[in-house]
Amino acid sequence: MKGQAGKNKKSSSRKILVAGGAGFIGSHLCDELLRQGDEVFCIDNLLTGNKNNLRGAFKQKKFHFFKHDVIKTLPNRITNQKFEAIFHLASPASPNPGSPLSYLHYPLETLLVNSLGTCHLLNLAKAHKSKFLYASTSEIYGDPQVSPQPENYWGNVNPNGIRSCYD
Repeated sequence: MKGQAGKNKKSSSRKILVAGGAGFIGSHLCDELLRQGDEVFCIDNLLTGNKNNLRGAFKQKKFHFFKHDVIKTLPNRITNQKFEAIFHLASPASPNPGSPLSYLHYPLETLLVNSLGTCHLLNLAKAHKSKFLYASTSEIYGDPQVSPQPENYWGNVNPNGIRSCYD
């Protein structure tokens, strides 16, 4: 077609699920996906996320928000969708003990979202053959003896330590 050479046009928008979408990184991801024309489904229990982070997203027709905890069975409104991709960002991440948003204040919730929540989201991805991205921080290495941590670093994890719920 004349005039179309070199243009990267999407023929249709993708359906994307962002778990933990009301967090800092998740909300920016939602905004970017919407900017690209995707239909975004955001699921967050708002334990450490904040709906104010999604102010711009709520103005978009292709944005859907569900207040739900992924450690619980996912609602049919989510499982009935066929997502091209699922981003799992649903975990408190801050190690700062002075922050009320720190995973240190939510050890059980952190442990469960990173295990049972991941299982629920992986099962959804498997059922629909969705691409899956699970994001974490360097906290998974425990109290590292090497910084920055290369991909082959096994970490310095203490199963009884203060970081154990996240490690």
